Amino acid sequence: MTLTTPADVPARDGRRRALGLRADVRNLSLLGVLAALVAVGGLTRPAEFLATSNLQLVLTQASVIGVVTVGMTFVITSGGIDLSVGAIVALASVWATTLATQEFGFAGILFTAVVVGLGCGLVNGVLVAYGGMVPFIATLAMLASARGLALQITDGKTQIVTVPSVLDLGVPDAYVLGIPPLVLVFAAVTAAGWLLLNRTTFGRRTIAVGGNPEAARLAGIDVRRQRLYLYLLSGLCCGIAAFLLIVLAGSGQNTNGNLYELDAIAAAIIGGTLLSGGRGTIVGSVLGVLVFTTITNIFALNNLQSDVQQIAKGAIIVAAVLVQRRTVRDADA
Repeated sequence: MTLTTPADVPARDGRRRALGLRADVRNLSLLGVLAALVAVGGLTRPAEFLATSNLQLVLTQASVIGVVTVGMTFVITSGGIDLSVGAIVALASVWATTLATQEFGFAGILFTAVVVGLGCGLVNGVLVAYGGMVPFIATLAMLASARGLALQITDGKTQIVTVPSVLDLGVPDAYVLGIPPLVLVFAAVTAAGWLLLNRTTFGRRTIAVGGNPEAARLAGIDVRRQRLYLYLLSGLCCGIAAFLLIVLAGSGQNTNGNLYELDAIAAAIIGGTLLSGGRGTIVGSVLGVLVFTTITNIFALNNLQSDVQQIAKGAIIVAAVLVQRRTVRDADA
């Protein structure tokens, strides 16, 4: 066990301040990128892009993947990864929209979506924390299993939602001061995630486990239990996102959540969460989600091909990772 000497404390505190300052700069940079994208959208398709209905659509679409990204941020901060989030969203959405579930109305759909998400998160957490499986393999297995089960439940068909109280959440009459209810849920999840990561012992334990699991264990943290909780949290976020997607689409499909895992990981990375663990930022992740969602919207309005959009996203991810490496290297110097 390595003991911390008084001389080490200023160096450690200086490194934290350096990383914190760079995180602030990164967030400001992401805000600048977002502002530039808004300007591009306004210049290329001013009537369509700047329309209130389109801005509401962008925020609504960001809400679904944004909730997933909040959970993903916690997992990556702990040094893990979750490749199954998209499949869990699909499974939760189809399970919650079966005819048997819809008989229980709004509460039945919401309860089922959340429980399925938590159940999948529990399996992931047990396999990783107590089964000793590599997160990549465990969650990859869950991805395949959840997708397969979702296909089996739907038999490849779309399950239409017929519960009025669920569908009504997606109509303009349900908006609060012009803000869609889904956006309000996303804001609440974001606020709760920020408080949990930055103002609680749970968040400090998460960062400690991601930074150095062995040191965290020696400090008295139950590393396995913490990892279990984190995958449960990710599953919970997937369940909430599945319900939001049901409201948005008015149906459940086995193809729901396609590539959500890549979008969530990408948003967290460009937001400043380290892939190696030990540092995460909810604000940065949310800004990353907004950047990607805005890019998708601009490409759609300008009738640009999706392959160009994917290339642009890939370039942004590569640039973000390179910036991350330089930021950490400079802070260690």
